[in-house]
Amino acid sequence: MSRLLSSLPRRTLSSTQLRSGVGHSSRAYGVIAQSVQASDIQDDIAKIRRDFLAVKENFVRIPDALKGIPKMNPLGIYVNKNLRLDNIQVYGFDYDYTLAHYSPNLQTLIYDLAKEYMVNEFKYPQSCLEFKYDPTFPIRGLYYDKLKGCLLKLDFFGSIEPDGCYFGRHKLSRKEIVEIYGTRHIGRDQLWGLVGLMDFFCFSEACLIADMVQHFVDAKLDFDASYIYEDVNYAIQHVHQSGLVHKGILSDPDRYIVKNGQLLCFLKMLKEKGKNLFLLTNSPYDFVDGGMRFMLEDSLGQRESWRELFDVVIAKANKPNFYTSEHPFRCYDVEKDTLAYSKVDAFLPNKIYYHGCLKSFLNITKWKGPEVMYFGDHLFSDLKGPSKAGWRTAAIIQELESEIQIQNEDSYRFEQAKFHAIQELLGKLHATVSNGERSEEYDSLYELLNDERQKVRCTMKKMFNRSFGATFLTDTGQESAFAYNIHQYADVYTSKPENFLFYPSEAWLHVPFDIKIMPHHVKVPSSLFKTP
Repeated sequence: MSRLLSSLPRRTLSSTQLRSGVGHSSRAYGVIAQSVQASDIQDDIAKIRRDFLAVKENFVRIPDALKGIPKMNPLGIYVNKNLRLDNIQVYGFDYDYTLAHYSPNLQTLIYDLAKEYMVNEFKYPQSCLEFKYDPTFPIRGLYYDKLKGCLLKLDFFGSIEPDGCYFGRHKLSRKEIVEIYGTRHIGRDQLWGLVGLMDFFCFSEACLIADMVQHFVDAKLDFDASYIYEDVNYAIQHVHQSGLVHKGILSDPDRYIVKNGQLLCFLKMLKEKGKNLFLLTNSPYDFVDGGMRFMLEDSLGQRESWRELFDVVIAKANKPNFYTSEHPFRCYDVEKDTLAYSKVDAFLPNKIYYHGCLKSFLNITKWKGPEVMYFGDHLFSDLKGPSKAGWRTAAIIQELESEIQIQNEDSYRFEQAKFHAIQELLGKLHATVSNGERSEEYDSLYELLNDERQKVRCTMKKMFNRSFGATFLTDTGQESAFAYNIHQYADVYTSKPENFLFYPSEAWLHVPFDIKIMPHHVKVPSSLFKTP
C-alpha cells in the first residue's frame, strides 16, 4: 500500500473525485479515497476539539460585548399582532390576577383547602394532610397526562422537555420518557389526552396532583391517573365555587391581596380619555367588591367608589361558556343578595349583573368587536374566547416581569451564549459522520461537548425554576408550548394592566421588525466567544 501511495501523482483530489475515483479505476482507488476521507474527518474532529478548547477558555469571564446587547423592559407591552390603541374605545377586564394581584400565600391557601376537601369528602388517607405546598415545584403552562399520570412541559412544537417530565415528584430520565411515550415528540395534534394547566391558580393544582401521585407510588397502591386529576380538579373547583377561598382571602386581605394605587391611575386615565370600561369576571360580586375596596382604599377619595370607574360590571359570568352560550343576564340586588326576574335589555349605571352571554352583551352595548380589548390571565377563559369573538386581547402574565429580569442579567446571557457556542460545535461534529460510522475520537468529543451543554442547560433552568425552568422558554432558550398559546391568542401581553400607563393612549403598537416567535426574547449569539 505504501508503494502504491508513493506512486500517486502529486495533486490534490476533491472529495467528490476521491469518492468516484476520477481519472482512475474506482475499484483501485476506493480504499485510498476512504483512507484519505477518514484522515480528513479526523482532522476536522481535531479542529473542532481545538475550537472548543479555545472557546472554553473564554467561559471563565463574561465578555464585554455582552453588555452591549439591549435589555428588554420588564414592564413593557409585547406585541404579537399590530394594535392601534387609538382604535380601542372599550376596555374590558377580568378580576383575579388581572385587576387583582395576590401574594404567593394564596397558592398555599388553595392547596391546603383542596387537600382537606379530598381527605374529608373523598376519603383520601389522613396522611395526605401532612402535604405542604411547594412554591419551587410548579410553573404555569404544564400539561397533565390523565392516562399516564405524568406532568409535562412541552416546547413550541409539542415535544416533551427532556428535563421537564415528572411522575409524581420523580423526574423521568430521557430513557424513561421514551419507554413511556415511545418518543419525545407528541405533537400539538395529539394533545387530546393531556390537560393544560394554564391559569395562575394552576400552581396549587399541579403541585397537589404530583403529591397525590407520589403518595400512591410510595404506598405501592394501584391507581388510575385520571381519577387523581378528576378528584384534585374537583376539589380545586369546589373551594373556589363554594366561597371557601374567597372567605379566606377577605378574612385576611393584608396576607393575600397586593394593594395597587397605579391601577386606579390607569383606570382613571382611560375614563378621562372617554373610553368605556367593563368588568367581566367569574367571581361573585361581594368578593370582587371587598377586594377592589381593599386594593384601592389608599387611593380612592372618601366619596369615591370603584364601581364608578366601570360602565358595566358582570360577575359570575361562567367563562368560557359566556362566549358561546345564550344564557340571559340577571340584575343582582347588592343589598338583598338576590337576582331580579325582569328582563335585562339595558345596562344601567351603578348596577351589577350576573351570568349572561356574549351575544346579549354585544346586542345591548352595540360595541363592535375590533374596538374592544379584553385583559385577562386565563388562556381559554380570557384570551381564546374573546379572540374568536373578534375582540383584541391583552394577556396579563405576572411572572413575565421576573422572567425578563432574569433574561436581562449578564449571568443568564453568558450561559445562553455558551450554549449556542457548544450547539454550533456539536452541529459541526455531527456533520463529520460518514455512513453512520463514528470513531473513538468522535465519541470522546461528543461526550465532552454534550456534558458541557447539559451543565449549561441545567444552570439556565435553575435560574427560573429548579423543576421546570422558565414559563416561556425551554432549557435551550427556545419557546415553550405556553409561549405558543400566548402567541396564538394574545394580541399583546404584559405583566400587569397599569403598564399601559407608560405608553400614549393613542400609541400604535407594532410587531418588532426583527420578530422572533416571542418579541420579549433576546437571542444571545455564540460569536461573543470567538477569538479574533
